[in-house]
Amino acid sequence: MSEIDWHNTHAAIWRAGSQRLRPVHRVDPVVPEKLLGVERQKQALMENTRRFLHGRGANHALLWGSRGTGKSSLIKAMLNAYGDQGLRMIEVDADDLGDLPEIIDPLLDLPQRFVVFCDDLSFEQGDSRYKGLKRVLEGSLELPPENVVVYASSNRRHLLPEQASDNDGARVVDTELHHRDAVEEKISLSDRFGLWLSFYPISQPEYLEIVDFYFRDWTGDRDELHAEAIKFAQTRGVRSGRVARQFFNHWG
Repeated sequence: MSEIDWHNTHAAIWRAGSQRLRPVHRVDPVVPEKLLGVERQKQALMENTRRFLHGRGANHALLWGSRGTGKSSLIKAMLNAYGDQGLRMIEVDADDLGDLPEIIDPLLDLPQRFVVFCDDLSFEQGDSRYKGLKRVLEGSLELPPENVVVYASSNRRHLLPEQASDNDGARVVDTELHHRDAVEEKISLSDRFGLWLSFYPISQPEYLEIVDFYFRDWTGDRDELHAEAIKFAQTRGVRSGRVARQFFNHWG
């Protein structure tokens, strides 16, 4: 694994094929101020990140919900907001989570604080990669590292696929619901993320507010702009910040 100069490098991507971290020289410039419609989630993740930077109790974070609603952008924005305060970010593909111990071991004694960013995290039936992630989230014989947290985005709250048959063995004991082992195993992975942030499709007024942000210098007919933005969203089947940006790229 090649060494990274973490004093001057704020982000890196894990390349499993070569078993090395590649420095990122062109970081996505997204900042929290430009993410609209996710104020509650933004404040919660920023507060968690500040606590992490100051060595206080902080949680691993799971950002889950509808596509295009800003989950990944919000995580990346933390690097631009706090990189000058010592925050660093390492992106690891879900397929390479088995390499996490090798990625994290060289970071343990460094002064910087690291966010391991895993985008679009989910596992399929019979997939065993999540077991390695569980060890990193809560430790094993060795306590989990104090200078590393995991921030993940996913369309699934429980990360593992759920089937109706999983509930066949559920039972009530003394008024408490006891799931069968299959359900407990799937829920336990998400439970290791202490901070859950949910993202939902935005309303039409919220969508148009984001459109107006992108078109803040627009001098044409605002009603016509909104009508075109609504039609554009209808062709995508969803209203989101991503769609608003795509509309700006298409029509702006």
